[in-house]
Amino acid sequence: MKILTKYILKEHFAPLMFALSALTSLLLLNYIAKQFGQLVGKGLPWHVIAEFMLLSVPFTVAMTLPMAVLVSTLHAFSRMASENEITAFKASGIALQRLMVPVIIAASVLTITMVWFNDQVLPAANHRLTTLTNDIARKKPTFALKEQVINEISPSRLFLRTARLFSNNRMRDVAIFDMSDPQTRTTIRADSGLLEMLPNQRDLLLTLFHGSWTVLKPEDPTRLQRVFFNTDFVKVRNVGNTLEIDTVGGGEKSDREMTVCELQRRVTRLVRARDSVYRVLKAIDSNVAKTVRASGVSSGLGGLYCHRLSGMSVVRTASAMEVRDQQPPQQPPQQPPQQGRVLTPLPEAPTTNPDMRAAQAAQLKMQIGLSQNTIDGDQVEIEKKFAIAAACVIFVLLGAPVALRFPRGGVGLTIGVSLGVFGLYYTGLTVGETLARGNLIRPFWAMWSANFLLLVIGLALTSRLGREGATSRGSETSEFFVRVREWFARRGRKA
Repeated sequence: MKILTKYILKEHFAPLMFALSALTSLLLLNYIAKQFGQLVGKGLPWHVIAEFMLLSVPFTVAMTLPMAVLVSTLHAFSRMASENEITAFKASGIALQRLMVPVIIAASVLTITMVWFNDQVLPAANHRLTTLTNDIARKKPTFALKEQVINEISPSRLFLRTARLFSNNRMRDVAIFDMSDPQTRTTIRADSGLLEMLPNQRDLLLTLFHGSWTVLKPEDPTRLQRVFFNTDFVKVRNVGNTLEIDTVGGGEKSDREMTVCELQRRVTRLVRARDSVYRVLKAIDSNVAKTVRASGVSSGLGGLYCHRLSGMSVVRTASAMEVRDQQPPQQPPQQPPQQGRVLTPLPEAPTTNPDMRAAQAAQLKMQIGLSQNTIDGDQVEIEKKFAIAAACVIFVLLGAPVALRFPRGGVGLTIGVSLGVFGLYYTGLTVGETLARGNLIRPFWAMWSANFLLLVIGLALTSRLGREGATSRGSETSEFFVRVREWFARRGRKA
């Protein structure tokens, strides 16, 4: 059996690596193409572009690894069936379900690895990628001066035109237009000049020779000021605008840049703050409080995972909406500044003015809605990390029976079934996430419904392995319809 296990895993390894590299490359190129405008034309060093591409890989791998598992499973079992290896195994008394065991165990190892990857590597890479993207967005294109063209040196402030620019950065017939003061129009003209960057490689120094300053105020067009000079210096700051890399990586993290335990702690904190605001809203206007829709929050997989990971117990958070009639109204405790959406300070006591009470109630209801949106988004992200990882095992249970039932499908079967399953699965994730973030369904069901549907189909197909039709051409479907027609015929005769 050890030889059989090694052989089956070896048959899956090469298709898995090929599918993973091909799918990752396609999605990565698609993402890079969308960000291409931010990377070119800014004089970025090669290592920054390489880092940007490298940080884009984890998110792509998290999506393509389950796809690669399905492709490798379909290809490997379809090839073994088409070359009659499956027939030889059946003749040797080996059940087809037994052939799937090594692949299921390997997929389970991949699932555990992906849970760690999605929880630790992916959020850190996403946060670093966001920081690097912001750094690149702040960088301007490298300063370049052209002859016989009005060059914008400082955006909407300073413009320069030169008739001739020499290789030693000397200029001839220079004109500078200063538009920094809307009440004054300043023009500087010089016979020649020198262009050079200061040692900090950010500031530009213009040395002008034999010229004049002309100052004109639009409010007094009859008055003109003109000053002549032999040598003048004009310093322009932040022209080079070199790339400044944020090595600290500060700033607030989004839900896709946080680990499971960070998301779980924020959910717990926001639920308590939301419920405190709800109690104040109920004291101000109970009718408005009844219109608030907010669901209870349980620890779920995230709480269990964090409990096992850190040994800290995460208990189920009770929602105040579930016990709205059991607790008396009370003032919310002062909340310290926290990460994520922070609720604004609440009034110390409800006002007696009806208009003010209505305004306060509307504001509190909006605050509850914002908190609920953040809670739903965080829960969706927690469940997604586990659901996508679990898809590795589910795709094995689905792909192997399909390949064994249609042994002559070949590459067409692999591509067709893969595209169909990918489309169904990721459409289910997208639609479920939209519904869950709108507080229409529970985040758990939003992320796991597609998994459960494919799991049921895979288990049903796996349970019927070994009961195929008489041929190896995938004729069981036609035989099924024949049996259905015969069953209806027998019922008709009995009637």
